Amino acid sequence: MKKMDFDELEEKVYTEVSRCRGRMGLIIEAEDKRIEINSEGKFSSASLIKIPILIECFRQSEKGTIDLQQLIQIASVEKVGGAGVLQALSRDLALKVIDVMTLMIIVSDNLATNLLIDLIGMDQINQGIKELNLQHTELNRKMMDFTALKNGFDNYTTAFDMLTCLKEIDQNRVLSNESASKAKEMLENQQFNNKLSDQIDLNLCKVANKTGELLGMEHDCAIIQYEKKSVYAAVLIDQLRHSNDGRQTMSSIGQLISQYLMS
Repeated sequence: MKKMDFDELEEKVYTEVSRCRGRMGLIIEAEDKRIEINSEGKFSSASLIKIPILIECFRQSEKGTIDLQQLIQIASVEKVGGAGVLQALSRDLALKVIDVMTLMIIVSDNLATNLLIDLIGMDQINQGIKELNLQHTELNRKMMDFTALKNGFDNYTTAFDMLTCLKEIDQNRVLSNESASKAKEMLENQQFNNKLSDQIDLNLCKVANKTGELLGMEHDCAIIQYEKKSVYAAVLIDQLRHSNDGRQTMSSIGQLISQYLMS
């Protein structure tokens, strides 16, 4: 395989971005070098908001505010649609908090997310977001709350803020080693691999990621590792007429990152 340096990666990423038919926020970091395109542009977060929620769950566990082995009743919140499995299961089911967190990440379960928002509190999650120094990230509504959305309440983030979250999980500056390791393991067990990791050989590279999507919007952020080399990437795209255009762009960018890592 022909060796690809970071400058060549940057050039090829810009080529892919120029072909994308949507507004993009992008940041790719490797070895203290960055590619940034509108990295602090504010986007509706879709399911990316679940990463700061995950981090705050672990922070509250470390403070002793919540017990990750505590059982939560599914029936305690209203059923919602969209991604996930809990909506299809028995209403009398009870799961441990840690398992609800896992479902929120690996299958992007919206009902699980709402259970955790109720458990911790929206205000506390937003306080945790501030303490992580996420400048443009806000949790203003629950998952699938389209009434709130119509009334102007949405969740927001940026590519740069997502990079901060990925680095926290990988480098555990706030979380303990144990919590950060568990969070990363959840991201590594991600079931949605049709964006940045679409063309990456997952037998060779390790990917820990979280996707998000709404109408006209495709997001993904990932820690991509090969041997001892790591790349952090966050790609947010909206204003898409065809969602597949966004997925194809991310697939191509992910392939370029893996080529860079493995060359």
